[in-house]
Amino acid sequence: MDIKKIYEKIFEKNFFPRFVTIIVGVFLLGLNYNLFLRPNHLVIGGTSGLSIAFESFFGWNPTIFLYCATIILLILSFVFLGPKRTRTSFIGSMLYPIFITLTEPLAEILRYDIHFENVILLILVTSILYGIGNGIIYKVGFDTGGSDIIMRILNKYCHLPEGKSAFATQICIILFGGFVFGINNMIYAILILVLYTNIVDKIIIGISDSKLFFIYTKKWEKVEDFILNELQTGVTILETEGGYSKTKNNLLMCVVPNKDYYLFKEMVLQIDPQAFFVIHDCYEVQGGMKRRNLPFI
Repeated sequence: MDIKKIYEKIFEKNFFPRFVTIIVGVFLLGLNYNLFLRPNHLVIGGTSGLSIAFESFFGWNPTIFLYCATIILLILSFVFLGPKRTRTSFIGSMLYPIFITLTEPLAEILRYDIHFENVILLILVTSILYGIGNGIIYKVGFDTGGSDIIMRILNKYCHLPEGKSAFATQICIILFGGFVFGINNMIYAILILVLYTNIVDKIIIGISDSKLFFIYTKKWEKVEDFILNELQTGVTILETEGGYSKTKNNLLMCVVPNKDYYLFKEMVLQIDPQAFFVIHDCYEVQGGMKRRNLPFI
């Protein structure tokens, strides 16, 4: 298996629509930066957050800082992470400061009509824009570099999990922002961070529209018959063995739409009141048998 060719194939797959998507995402991030983050001194992490804090603390030009930081971090990424890992960050890293520059005049125009006296509205709108922008960029396999590069370097050389690396990096930047702009702005930044992280997750993973059932029942044949002939959808049979009793049986795995969750669960319990099942959110289903709605559902 040629891993390099596989990477090339994945990177080049649907490249043009993915590139258009990243442009939309970076545009939203740039507009959000100029319209809400920078004017309200909201330091929510990343190089963009540092640029806002350094502008106030040292008087540095934030745009110049972003260009310099981008180039330095890309060089570090190339040296420490290699060209393959750097490639996914390169496009977003270069586009982000460019779009911050391009959206500044637009933000100046919009600022007279779009401003929020209510802090809650400010936090919500900022979180939504930031979450959607980052979410669609991650969804198509890119990122905007910055703290993501620092996170990967910490992960590789300090053996810190990516989640902990990202958390440590963001918290350090937010704390510095709190030192510069005060505790109120720091709390606002933390709220935005929490909200936008959840929005990113929903965009990448999706909103759960189905439930995945794992059903353990001694009447598995009757449940299987119900799923196949009444529900008319697919079911997978997994051979199992009890860890304590060593009893062999079959476990049924089936995906059910959210709207049918309650009735399906109750139907299984009607067939076998002693049935044991585990239910998970299911975010995406591809292939398999197509389901027909039941008259009783």
